[in-house]
This record gives sequence, C-alpha cells and structure tokens, in this order.
Amino acid sequence: MSRRIRIAAAQISSGPDMAENLEAVLSAIEKAAEAGAALAILPEAASFWFGGDVREQAQPLDGPFANAIRAKAKECGITVSVGMFEPAGDGRVYNTLLITGPEGETAYRKVHLFDAFGAKESDTVAPGKDYVTTEIAGVRIGFATCFDLRFADQFAALGRQGAEVIAVSASWGDGPAKAEQWDLLLRARAMDAQSWLVACGQAWRPPQGTAPLGIGRSAVVDPVGMVRAQLPGSVGMLVHDIDLDMVQDIRTRIPVLSHGS
Repeated sequence: MSRRIRIAAAQISSGPDMAENLEAVLSAIEKAAEAGAALAILPEAASFWFGGDVREQAQPLDGPFANAIRAKAKECGITVSVGMFEPAGDGRVYNTLLITGPEGETAYRKVHLFDAFGAKESDTVAPGKDYVTTEIAGVRIGFATCFDLRFADQFAALGRQGAEVIAVSASWGDGPAKAEQWDLLLRARAMDAQSWLVACGQAWRPPQGTAPLGIGRSAVVDPVGMVRAQLPGSVGMLVHDIDLDMVQDIRTRIPVLSHGS
C-alpha cells in the first residue's frame, strides 16, 4: 500500500479587515479538516493584505490572531500553515508562516524578500535566516513563501533536508506574464527539490499600485514537474492525496540531490 498524505490549499482573498480575514481563515481550516486533510495551507499575508502598512497589523506569535489559529487547529485536529506578520524588533516585521497543529509548532520567516517590479518589501519586512522543515503525519514537509520561488537553491536544500512535500504560500502579484511565471516556477522548483509542491496563493483581486494582491492559481505539482491539480483565480479550496512513494522512486532513478551535497 502506498504512503499518502491529504493536503488542502485554501485560496482566500485577504483584505484590510483582520477580523474578516481571520473569519475566512478559520472557516477554511474547518472545511479542510472536514475534507480529511492532514495539512491545510493558507496564503501568504492571510492575516492582512499587502494593500496597507503591514507594520500596523503585526502581532507576536502569542497574539490574538495566532492564538485563534492555534485553537482552531487543535479543535479540528489538523496542522495548518498560515501567513501573518510578526514584529521583527527593528521597526520592521517578519513575513511569517505559522505552522501549528496536534504534532507541535514551528514558524518559517520568509528569507527572500520581494524587492522587484518597483516594490521594496525589505523597507518594511526583515528577512528570515533559516529554511524550515517539520514532520506532519509522518511526512517531512518544507516551507517557502512567494518570492522564494525564484531561488532554486532553497528548494534543492529543502529536498536534501528530506522534504517530500514543499508547501508554498504566496500573494503573487498580477501583471504581464506573472501567471505564466508562477506556473513555470512551481514546476521548476518541484523538479529542483524532487518533491511534491503544493502552492496556495491569494485569490485574484484587481491590482492596486505595486501591492502583490494575488492571482490565485493554487496548484499541486508532482516531483517530475507535472501539474496534478490547479484552481482558477477565484476563492476556492483544492484537496489532493499526495503519493509519497513517487518521491523516493524519482530520487532513486534520477539522483540529482546527491550531486554537490
């Protein structure tokens, strides 16, 4: 019998009201648990959109937003990864994924900041320092956020750390060729890591300035770069059973990760 894990990508559309955003996140967690998922992935910036000053809405990991997520994950018996903003101590914030559930808790702070296309995330966000993996339902899972997708080394490193699945949360800004770049990068990074990649983006909304507000297109990509499932731009949920045996098979037949390690 093959090893499998069921993962949900909850494609929501966060706005300027944190209370409404939290309500959407909690509802998505419930639906993912009802669907039998072991892990629910929410987008980057699920707590508060990039259309405002994220420093004004940052909360510590023991603040009310995180505590509500923690309580809902415990109630539903599911691990969740949720994007939020956390004070960094230098007047900026961390762009953080809170990963919490029955098996414990960790956090990933976005390493590669979006200083591109006229935006400068590093003005308000401090970079994280470490890549993160954790074990969920017996499966080693790595985490990445949005602009990290442009850095192949991060995904190869997560693969070498044993990640069989990489969960990507994003608020991928709209614009010329941006959807095509998103699709290509998801496939390429899955191949770099020789892992499954499950990406959850903010649902589409009209662009506002340089703020990356989302294009949707959450997807599941297998270790050879094939898209197995994908959402359109609108709010929705994708639930997929991940065949973990495929990871070991491809790593044995094409031992890319053993080169240069």
